[in-house]
Amino acid sequence: MPKKCECASCYFEFEVEDDVIEGEVIPCPDCAADLEIVEISGSTVKTQVAEISEEDWGE
Repeated sequence: MPKKCECASCYFEFEVEDDVIEGEVIPCPDCAADLEIVEISGSTVKTQVAEISEEDWGE
């Protein structure tokens, strides 16, 4: 049974697969923001906008 999720950036509601885990980064299907799963509670998944650091290539 898919879980309900809301984008932390655009508030779009969508479903995610049952096998998602906390810490996983998924894209929002509406605005394409990278979302980190921070809590899974029953059939509800809470997200936050993922902070992905850029590679500095030794600079």
